[in-house]
Amino acid sequence: MLIRILPPSAVPSSEITPEPAYYSRRDILARMGLGTAALLASGCGEAAAPAVPPAAPAPGAGLKIAKRSEQAGGETQTPFETTSTYNNYYEFGTDKGDPARNAHTLRTRPWSVAVEGECEAPGRIDLDGLIKPHALEERVYRHRCVEAWSIVVPWVGFPLAELLKRFKPTSKAKYVAFETLYDKEQMPLARWSGLELPYKEGLRIDEAMHPLAFVSVGMYGKILPNQNGAPLRLILPWKYGYKSIKSVVRIRFTERAPVTTWNQMAPNEYGFYSNVNPDVDHPRWSQASERRLGELFKRKTLPYNGYPEVASLYTGMDPKKLY
Repeated sequence: MLIRILPPSAVPSSEITPEPAYYSRRDILARMGLGTAALLASGCGEAAAPAVPPAAPAPGAGLKIAKRSEQAGGETQTPFETTSTYNNYYEFGTDKGDPARNAHTLRTRPWSVAVEGECEAPGRIDLDGLIKPHALEERVYRHRCVEAWSIVVPWVGFPLAELLKRFKPTSKAKYVAFETLYDKEQMPLARWSGLELPYKEGLRIDEAMHPLAFVSVGMYGKILPNQNGAPLRLILPWKYGYKSIKSVVRIRFTERAPVTTWNQMAPNEYGFYSNVNPDVDHPRWSQASERRLGELFKRKTLPYNGYPEVASLYTGMDPKKLY
């Protein structure tokens, strides 16, 4: 018998999951025996149907951007109102509208990131020290969720490789692990997330050093909203969205592949690599096509989400075994 435990902010079930794909994510929870209001879904991030009006950017929240590049094939950008009000950030609730409603409790100052493991310059660095050495740039990327929806977003930040090199990874650093903040006081709904927290992700070191890998501190020219992963998150446009971990507080260089949250929870559904691949379906979603939020008809999904320049990273790998 499954006992459903609703969080204090629970809303009628008819309002919780408007997307058919999102409903299907409940199935995996039931099959795994969790059976609570915890809803499994990837941390893909952003989608449609505004839940509440986005918070107005704080005064002075505009970012000074040194250069801009369009890397989404000239496709129309998804409106800010969409990407900021329909998010997967389970520490603030499992409905896609929950993060926009609840993430105001996240304190993004002071903020620091611990850097550990196989590197010559480990330590803890505060947010200003982390960002200031880098000239901010805007990159327009496609973002593809494993739930078969997609968006186009102008992110603001800097290359992940530039950040990682500052800590001088050693020859033993084959992988990089990342961890999201987990604070029960700031994230009171996290206990209903259904996830083993803190949320963790990881990359091979050559993936992390690829020029497309990006650290975002803003979007649409403004400081990153809390619900979108403030104060800093990863953006990996050739991978499914849950790889782009939010609100990073820990980076660890490792010799072996790190544990990642979704892969640990359902390894038959969420691979370590999680590259966008229209030829390898998720057990419950075809990956052949996607719904661009705001569009009526589906479009074909492109290998690596339309970023073929990363293909050489995976030469010789069987994408059906190492998905």
